[in-house]
Amino acid sequence: MTQVLALTADTSSTATELSVISKADYPDWLAQQPQSSQDWLKACGFSGSGVALLPGTGEQLAGAVLVCESLDDVFAGGDLTSLLPARDYCLVPNLLSTEQTLNLAFAWGVGAYRFERYKRNTSPQPRLLLDDADLLKQARDRVVAVTLVRDLINTPAADMMPQDLAATTADLAERFGGVFSEVVGDELLAQNWPMIHAVGRASEHPSRVLNLRWGNPEAPRLTIVGKGVCFDSGGLDIKPADAMRLMKKDMGGAAHALGLASLVMSAGLNVNLRVIIPAVENAVAGNAFRPGDVINTRKGLTVEIDNTDAEGRLVLCDALTDAVAEQPELVIDFATLTGACRVALGTELPGLFCNRKDIARDLEDAGERVGDPVWQLPLHNAYRDALRSDIADLVNSVPGPFGGAITAALYLEAFVDNTPWVHFDVMAWNRRKLPGRPIGGEAMGIRAVFEYLQKRFG
Repeated sequence: MTQVLALTADTSSTATELSVISKADYPDWLAQQPQSSQDWLKACGFSGSGVALLPGTGEQLAGAVLVCESLDDVFAGGDLTSLLPARDYCLVPNLLSTEQTLNLAFAWGVGAYRFERYKRNTSPQPRLLLDDADLLKQARDRVVAVTLVRDLINTPAADMMPQDLAATTADLAERFGGVFSEVVGDELLAQNWPMIHAVGRASEHPSRVLNLRWGNPEAPRLTIVGKGVCFDSGGLDIKPADAMRLMKKDMGGAAHALGLASLVMSAGLNVNLRVIIPAVENAVAGNAFRPGDVINTRKGLTVEIDNTDAEGRLVLCDALTDAVAEQPELVIDFATLTGACRVALGTELPGLFCNRKDIARDLEDAGERVGDPVWQLPLHNAYRDALRSDIADLVNSVPGPFGGAITAALYLEAFVDNTPWVHFDVMAWNRRKLPGRPIGGEAMGIRAVFEYLQKRFG
């Protein structure tokens, strides 16, 4: 990752000063500038919105200014690395609060993101210098977590199969002094992970359950689960081509789980952390699981397969069963689970389901504070009837277009008992470019969750 955030070496830095102000404050700021700067901005037709450069002597810049709608907009500075010339910049003191400075640094970092695994971009980028080491670490930790999520999702399935997710998880564990373990292939059956084995058995890449453990064994237990379907063809209920095109992102839940774990471990939260990732490929072959099959689960509930393209909830149910067996204080899962949630909320707003109203409210509030909104959808009890099967305990998919995100969440809830549990149904992909958020893989909701966890376990 390009180092676009750095600590100032000394107060005599040659960095260009950057003023960040709101539109409401622009007239006062302008009146305090030298007459030459006022004349320049007027001559350029600068309207008091966006970015402007202030000329100095020779080839030097006297400064730069960003005028935004609100200083509290987390992504107000998200386009600065593409709008400013490539050089070092430092913030003019006393214009931003500590929180606003952290937001700007975070937006600067994620706005500079480039996915360069297959195509290098050698053009230089501007660098923001900060004079607060702690603030710099916080910003970098957030940028690193988002970059991890984006890189994992953007990587094509050929290079991001279960074994590759395993390698990433192992590397993360090693970096923070955690412990990694995995259950692979037919050993899944021997150790009672029947659903994960069934969903992935048609792939040439053996399915795996990935485990990362970190933290104080005596601290409160926090378990994060991530759907790791590395590619989803739909199985025998195969997807049409246009629906399959982006299915490299179907391991986005796993990417989110690892990104959130990175934030938790970087901050040293007082938790006994466990991450569980069921990593599979939903492929098509002669041994693929079929519509109409009845498959057992780790919990012992039997599930009739209505649709093989509703596989994410199948691998998650075994993982959630194991998660709650340790009686953690909180279980959080992330999954690119349903198109129905995208219909309900659009592609940029993650759906949140929770069996504790207070936790759901706190998560929504946390998302508002950090500019990472999440929206609660109901675990509507009356819809449970739709999951009934005539020959098994549950059916995995409900025919028809209505309430699909809710019935998927209700299916998962059958495996969490009474453990406090949060389920995020996320798109994990930006369909349009926004400041700080390029088209492609995206972290959605992890900063909201981290804000909540910091206040609860920090």
